[in-house]
Amino acid sequence: MRNIFVLWLSLLLWSGQVWSADFKVGYVQVDKLLQEAPQTVETGKKLEKEFSPRSLDLEKLQKQIRDLEAQLDHERSNVNESERRVKERQLNNMRLEFQSKQRELREDINLRKNEELAVLQERINKAVQTVAESEGYDLVAYSGIAYASKRIDITDKVLKLLGKK
Repeated sequence: MRNIFVLWLSLLLWSGQVWSADFKVGYVQVDKLLQEAPQTVETGKKLEKEFSPRSLDLEKLQKQIRDLEAQLDHERSNVNESERRVKERQLNNMRLEFQSKQRELREDINLRKNEELAVLQERINKAVQTVAESEGYDLVAYSGIAYASKRIDITDKVLKLLGKK
C-alpha cells in the first residue's frame, strides 16, 4: 500500500499537470504531536490520579514484604522451625500477591493508555484535517516519510490548533 502511495505521489509530482496546477503538500510529525500536545500532559495527570491509589497500595505491600524479610533474617536463630515456616509461607504468599497486583496494574495502565491514545489520535486527525482544509492543502502525509522539508511541515500549526481545544 505504501509503495502504491509513493508511486502515485511520484507520478503526480513529475507530471506536467502538477507543475502547472497549484498543488500544495503538507507533512505532519505524529511523534512530535503525541509528545508535545497539551492533551498528552492532561492524559498523564489523569492516569496518574486514576492509578495512584493502587500504586500506593503496592508500595505498602512491598514495604510489608521487606519488613517481614528483615524480621525473618533477624529472628532466624531465635525462632522455632514451625514458626519460621509459617512466616516464610506468609512471605511467599505476600510476594505472589504483590506480583499479581503489580502485573494487573501494569495491564490496566496499558489498557487505559491505549484508550486515551486512541482519543488523542482522533483529535490529532481532526486537527490535521482542519488545518489542511483551512489552508488549502491537497495532500498531507504523516510520519514514515524518508524526508520532508520544513517548508511543508505543518506540525506546529496542528499543535497550535490542539492547544486551543
